[in-house]
Amino acid sequence: MADPPGCCSTCATCLLCPYSCQWITAKKEKRKGLRTTKYDCSWFLFLFCVFLFTLVWLYFAIIILNDFHNFSEFIFRQRKLWLDWSLVLLIPTAVLVSYSSVLLVLALCLQLCGQPLKLHWVHKILLILTVLVVAAAFTGLGIKWAEEWKSAHISLQATGPFLHLGAVGGMTLLAWPLASFIYRTRSTGLRVFLLLVYCAAMLALYLAPLGITSPCIMEENQLPPKPALVGHRGAPMLAPENTLMSLHKAVDCDVQVFETDVMVSADGVPFLMHDEELTRTTNVQAVFPERAALNSTAFNWTDLQRLDAGSWFLERRPFPTVQSLSPGDRKEAAEQRIPSLEQALEAAKQSNISIMFDLRPENHSDYQNFVNVTLGVILQSGIPLQQVLWLPDGFREDVKQQAPGVQHVYGRKRFENEKEPVLHVNLPYQDMSSEEIRHYRQDNISVNLYVVNQPWLFSVLWCSGVSSVTTNACQVLKEMKHPIWLLPNSTYFMIWIVVDCFSFLIIIWAFVLMK
Repeated sequence: MADPPGCCSTCATCLLCPYSCQWITAKKEKRKGLRTTKYDCSWFLFLFCVFLFTLVWLYFAIIILNDFHNFSEFIFRQRKLWLDWSLVLLIPTAVLVSYSSVLLVLALCLQLCGQPLKLHWVHKILLILTVLVVAAAFTGLGIKWAEEWKSAHISLQATGPFLHLGAVGGMTLLAWPLASFIYRTRSTGLRVFLLLVYCAAMLALYLAPLGITSPCIMEENQLPPKPALVGHRGAPMLAPENTLMSLHKAVDCDVQVFETDVMVSADGVPFLMHDEELTRTTNVQAVFPERAALNSTAFNWTDLQRLDAGSWFLERRPFPTVQSLSPGDRKEAAEQRIPSLEQALEAAKQSNISIMFDLRPENHSDYQNFVNVTLGVILQSGIPLQQVLWLPDGFREDVKQQAPGVQHVYGRKRFENEKEPVLHVNLPYQDMSSEEIRHYRQDNISVNLYVVNQPWLFSVLWCSGVSSVTTNACQVLKEMKHPIWLLPNSTYFMIWIVVDCFSFLIIIWAFVLMK
């Protein structure tokens, strides 16, 4: 096995030291017995698979960031511990991907330099541990957060064309070390096997666009109107959630609907609160330590007004945007209290935005009274009833009779034989396909999907024709004047053909050059 021209001993030593942990030179007499064996080749193949495995997990980690705030809330409710778990996810993932990437680059460079691929046993152990860690992460995701598989499928509609280009580019560059290995190996069977596998992989990649579909592959004049924004508990990245400050910040973001959650106090006052306990978004543990674990509905309105509903936002920093708040916003946030539904309706009426809410807890023994009390507050507030979007399913018929002007939003898809037409649906974004969104749009059914925080996801839903999205990041989506990308079919077809042809020519050139 001859050394390639221009591969100096210093370079070979610098490559072999981190990969094989052996200080040797590139001279042939100094590396007798260090040829690449089939056993070494199998470890290189394992390294390549580990790299792909960690890369796929990195992709999943980036995708699930859209929903990761829900995970942080879940952990707090279980453990009463608040932490930015996205960093716990991304930092180890980045370390694993970087480690496998560096080893793979070293191996490819060693092959091009004609050096043996003797992977050190420490690396072998670490690679096996990497596989076990990533496999455990995938298993946990499948068991505890299975809906994220649907999120990944949706993400392919946003990233599919670009993943295809990246895969073609990466496999094209792999032609150089592959050609080097094929020309150096003495095993004819191994040569044929590697060539067949490589050719099959490239053919599959060249034809992959036949299976790539995306709602954003369309003509510019076919793009639907931009979806309206619904503030999820207001603007929770800019102000404490479910407070009047959060409502006003959402209005500044041009949201059309303020989405919130309503509970009823022990003395019959509806107020804004999402969690069944008050510990996450108030200082109830400091004010009422012996009652902190009680349900929110166990407190009367006088006690609720004693609670601070804003300081937690500055202390725990549920979103990175908290760090960039102005001194005035920080002072206002620290002064927030739990608002009543009456106060929220008044603010919505003055701001001319709609309010959509769920009534919690649905399993409460006095839920019918909660419905009646809430309806009474709505009717007395003077807000135009068409600005009220009613989400609760319980006692919906009573609501239609007492407040016929209220708009009813259903948390389910329409049935085939609906007695009464469903005009508004509110669903998780994972539960509606692009085809279903288009069909609902054609039938004049308003579709609101939640919770949409990332621009890539907003772009896909925009191209699909969704009516509105519920978001934590209204300040980000407000600034989007256009989807992240939009390609006419003809343009995408041309890019596909040009990239495939260019890749094929480079591969041929690589094999001719290496020979």
